[in-house]
Amino acid sequence: MTPEEYVEAVLDLVERIPPGRVMSYGAVADALAERSGRASARLVGSIMARYGSAVPWHRVVNSVGRLPPGHEREARARLRAEGCPLRGDRVDMTAAWSPEETRWPPPAL
Repeated sequence: MTPEEYVEAVLDLVERIPPGRVMSYGAVADALAERSGRASARLVGSIMARYGSAVPWHRVVNSVGRLPPGHEREARARLRAEGCPLRGDRVDMTAAWSPEETRWPPPAL
């Protein structure tokens, strides 16, 4: 996969994150690692910073739920409007989504 194809794959995956759900930068990288040969959360963050404005950028957070740096207020407002669970200044990571997931909410255990 070329660097340009990787950028497109990241943006395509972020576009698929359902409203009210999030993925971490690392989870995006991991989801694409097998077919791309890349597994860098930092690279995903760089791609989001440079090209992410056309996709639901606010649905990508760090691994502990911190909102995108410099855009916390807008991201929080967008996520709250989508019904995403928040805990203080972070996303409640029970809202994390995986591309393999077929059902939401997950069945009760």
